[in-house]
Amino acid sequence: MAVVTSQPRTVIPEPGPSRSPMKRFRRWLGGSFSPYLFIAPFFIFFCAFSLFPLLYALALSFTHWHGDADPRFIGLSNYLFLLTDSDFWGSLANSALLWLLIIPVRVLSAVVVAALLSLPKLRFRGFFRTSMLLSFVVPLVAIVQVWLVLFDQDFGAINTLLALVHLPTIGWLTTSMWAKPTLAMLVLWCGSAFAFLLMLAAIQAVPAEYYEAASIDGAGPIRQFFSITLPLLRRTVGFLVVTNTLGIVQMFAEPKILTNGGPYNSTTTAGFLLNSYITNSDFGTGAANSFLLMIILVILSLVMLRFLRAGDER
Repeated sequence: MAVVTSQPRTVIPEPGPSRSPMKRFRRWLGGSFSPYLFIAPFFIFFCAFSLFPLLYALALSFTHWHGDADPRFIGLSNYLFLLTDSDFWGSLANSALLWLLIIPVRVLSAVVVAALLSLPKLRFRGFFRTSMLLSFVVPLVAIVQVWLVLFDQDFGAINTLLALVHLPTIGWLTTSMWAKPTLAMLVLWCGSAFAFLLMLAAIQAVPAEYYEAASIDGAGPIRQFFSITLPLLRRTVGFLVVTNTLGIVQMFAEPKILTNGGPYNSTTTAGFLLNSYITNSDFGTGAANSFLLMIILVILSLVMLRFLRAGDER
């Protein structure tokens, strides 16, 4: 008797509903377009006012263009010119000297003043805190005009006082040796309020329990300042140093109004030199200068941040 074996049937699945590319794209986005519509304005403005100008300036840095004709591609000539230009390196040297004159004094004074104005038993503490904000209220141009009146070589108040005590007068704004310190004093005054507020906020953010525990252990105010306050201010000091370094390298308004970069380019900062290329319609060299400054600032910032992280690891 023959045995009939049944063959297994092959079941062909019914074709499911095909998904359109738009549905697959929507599923890839997470199922909704709404979140992306909310953040779209930021990306539109970022591309229009940040990314596109940055890329355009990068392309322009490889060209020779004075605005009167089409840009002419010249490769790395602008960068090679700046790297061998004495004015470029001189502006960096001026910025470095101003950094040495400004940053240590600003950071130290901000820490000391903020610590003193954080003392709970200090009389007229509110008045002193408010007076520290004067440089925020007074416009820069007004402060520079006061500086011009104070440090004028012939009729300035400072030289008048020196003459009264029979001391020789000084060309504060007309000699290369004194122009940088005079500019540094102006920048110190203008930026003192921000540094003070930053340090005051950092000191007040220190938990009071740390000081209470130190007092129980017998530590006095000075010991508490050096053992608790200063170590906890390291990150704030690092932030202040990095941001002020960026500001000094990019500084333009202060030397422009006070000395116009003189005398003999002694107060020509990197930002002031960059603006001179733009003023003279040398847009290719100016774009190359801006990117060289950006590279230098990125390297300096990374070095400072690395130094700060090394302090945290200890």
